[in-house]
Amino acid sequence: MGERKAVPGKDGNKYVPYEQRTGEKSVVYFTRDLSPEGLLKIYGRVAKGMEGKIAVKLHTGEAKGPNIIPRPWVKKLMEELPDASIVETNTYYEGTRYTTEEHRKTLEINGWTFCPVDITDEDGVAELPVEGGKWFDCMHVGKNLLNYDSLLALTHFKGHAMGGFGGANKNIGIGCADGRIGKKEIHTAVGSDDMWSIAKEELMERISESTKATIDHFAGHVSYINVMRNMSVSCDCEGPAASPVETPDVGILASYDILAVDNACVDLLYNLPDGGGKVMIERVETRHGLRQLSYMKEIGMGNDLYTLIDIDNDDKEITAAEAVCDVRPEWNPDMYNTFTGRNKVRLV
Repeated sequence: MGERKAVPGKDGNKYVPYEQRTGEKSVVYFTRDLSPEGLLKIYGRVAKGMEGKIAVKLHTGEAKGPNIIPRPWVKKLMEELPDASIVETNTYYEGTRYTTEEHRKTLEINGWTFCPVDITDEDGVAELPVEGGKWFDCMHVGKNLLNYDSLLALTHFKGHAMGGFGGANKNIGIGCADGRIGKKEIHTAVGSDDMWSIAKEELMERISESTKATIDHFAGHVSYINVMRNMSVSCDCEGPAASPVETPDVGILASYDILAVDNACVDLLYNLPDGGGKVMIERVETRHGLRQLSYMKEIGMGNDLYTLIDIDNDDKEITAAEAVCDVRPEWNPDMYNTFTGRNKVRLV
């Protein structure tokens, strides 16, 4: 067990506006094109370093989950990656991905059959060091993750019941931790009978340290893409029971900086016109999820200042407010909503 005793930080419910931040800037790319072509186009901006055997970490979802990144988009992207596999881990909770056998059935139901899917903790766990962490000196991940040379975090940005929001940090921090040891280290206090006993700022810090272990391992060969579509306040781990989507779709963001891309997504929520981001913002703040961002900065995982590049308009530099100025506050499902869950009936 690589756990240490520590004291969590504060103010995970307080948003820091862009103009109040300090430090260096990273580059974040943005497109409004929510389509297979849009995903391919923005991937091209962060493809450098994607070499050798590529692990594509995305949330494949519980059975018939309605909000996951559309399979046709991912299929199109995987066709462009010469030696890549989707990577996942089994869940800590009992559901349709709790065991490897159940997980493989769910992958088939959800349509992840067009490329290899490596359940990385199927064959056990490995330890990765956590440099500069206060909760862990190491994190347990799926053993097979170490078979890869590069990592592409392809993240469905959405809400989360405990994390407030699920961006690239959550996708990697929880999603790469193995289902029995690593996830327990993140979620459960030692000796507690409550498997979800760790919450708010402490949870955000533990998730971030877990993420740091993985991205440090792939340093120089890791890229991040966040898809802001079908943003329920619920995570994809809630499957068809996820809360109906209320937040309008925004676009796709990409960066080589995990903090910059997650922070940019949060900034877009806060800048949505006519209260479009209200329900997501409430979820983020009530769970103290903003501590993900401030803690990632504290432990050197990236920059919270960034240059936002509009790849739809000749790489014009824009603000978060300009990126979403034309977004209507209503959410409308698109042609890719194969599983409707509790969402509205999809458009035809």
